[in-house]
Amino acid sequence: MSIHTPEWVRHAVFYQIFPDRFARSEAVPKPSNLEPWDTPPTVHGFKGGDLLGVTEHLDYLQDLGITAIYFTPIFASTANHRYHTHDYYKVDPILGGDEAFRTMLDAAHARNIRVILDGVFNHASRGFYQFNHTLENGTHSPYLDWFYFHELPPNAYDESRPPGYHGWWGYHALPKFNTGTPAVREFLLRVAEYWLHQGIDGWRLDVPGEIADDAFWREFRARVKAINPEAYIVGEVWEEGRHWLQGDQFDATMNYLFGGRTIEYAIGSHLDKSMVRDQGWDPTHPLDGPGFAHAIAGLLELYPREVTEVQLNLLDSHDTARFLTMARGDVTALQLATLFQMCYPGAPSIYYGDEIGIEGGRDPDSRRTFPWDPARWNMDLLAFFKQAIAMRHAHPALRTGAYQPLYANDGVYCFARSLGDDYVVVALNNTRAHRNLHLPLGEALAGKGPWQILIGAGQATVHDNVLEIQLPARGGIALAPPAG
Repeated sequence: MSIHTPEWVRHAVFYQIFPDRFARSEAVPKPSNLEPWDTPPTVHGFKGGDLLGVTEHLDYLQDLGITAIYFTPIFASTANHRYHTHDYYKVDPILGGDEAFRTMLDAAHARNIRVILDGVFNHASRGFYQFNHTLENGTHSPYLDWFYFHELPPNAYDESRPPGYHGWWGYHALPKFNTGTPAVREFLLRVAEYWLHQGIDGWRLDVPGEIADDAFWREFRARVKAINPEAYIVGEVWEEGRHWLQGDQFDATMNYLFGGRTIEYAIGSHLDKSMVRDQGWDPTHPLDGPGFAHAIAGLLELYPREVTEVQLNLLDSHDTARFLTMARGDVTALQLATLFQMCYPGAPSIYYGDEIGIEGGRDPDSRRTFPWDPARWNMDLLAFFKQAIAMRHAHPALRTGAYQPLYANDGVYCFARSLGDDYVVVALNNTRAHRNLHLPLGEALAGKGPWQILIGAGQATVHDNVLEIQLPARGGIALAPPAG
């Protein structure tokens, strides 16, 4: 089967937003009893972020270089994370409702920023109409086959006893859909179609592996692509995802494998292991240059190029601790990882606030609010992110070019990306000492002029067809040959 994935994703830089925590607009009426914006997040508390707040800060995202936004759920829900969906056809009123969504979507598209939404199709909530109907009517409800009951009436609220129905991971608040019921399948597929008709640019699928039904996902893809052939379908899959990436189900997965291996190299032995334990991934084995080279070669062999170029490459997310906290505050680790992320095939994804140095431990601490006072930002880190993103946008080789490993030794890893006349060499050093590299060049690249440093510190000169690079400790550099 031929594989086609959305062309625009190859050139995108994503920004993941947790809507309750990014920005709050005065134009959206707020309920009472919201937590103060700057206090630590709690499991159940609401901060009152909304979609008009996002709209009011689109200039910030555009200036950063963002071209796509992935929102965690925005539909009506009784949870601050909104994975407990109450109404799939309504945007949560605390977020500003449907009107705020339309305003935000139109404003984003006017800036050529794409928007993908989080599709929670494995489970609903106790407040979801059809499930609530079963609670009220028991065996008389016509919606019993929408869910998996093994006890009627079901125990939906006593957390000390099993729920009486299949809840995701046993949670009472998350009754699992029975997608074997035709009415359920049709309902979920129509939800996907409805929001595409509203203009969204794709779906991020929450725990899609929990719906172990290839026929469902094949129909999902067919109906999504019938509306927009370039819609992006990316699944939350933490392990390798070849099963779903054959061209008939998803376009890509959230590339936690990429994030894990990059953490093992960039943070290495400095990793706070308490931040990654029992989190669904295991980036706990420090990698030197050769180890990282081997790991990356394995990742590049996993999927066809058509898939690799649209993988959603992340370093952290709302489901992990923040990168800086995993790194015990080591900004050089985040810079190393981000430089590699921006030069690697696939779509980079930045978790909101990483670019200004937001920290946070495991959920819910990783979901802190964005501090909109620039005095609280790491401005040097923000400048680095802007420079790295701008470099990716400026060089097609970094998005769709060939990938060529050049050198790996000790803590150094070096590779090249090339597309036609566009050629970029990237060298990374995870050690705490300076390193000097000597890379032989072919005649086509052995020009007499100095190589341009695109990002990073250090020096680069050419002598006798050899590129000599001086790499700083805990640093990276990207270079391009002289023009002409």
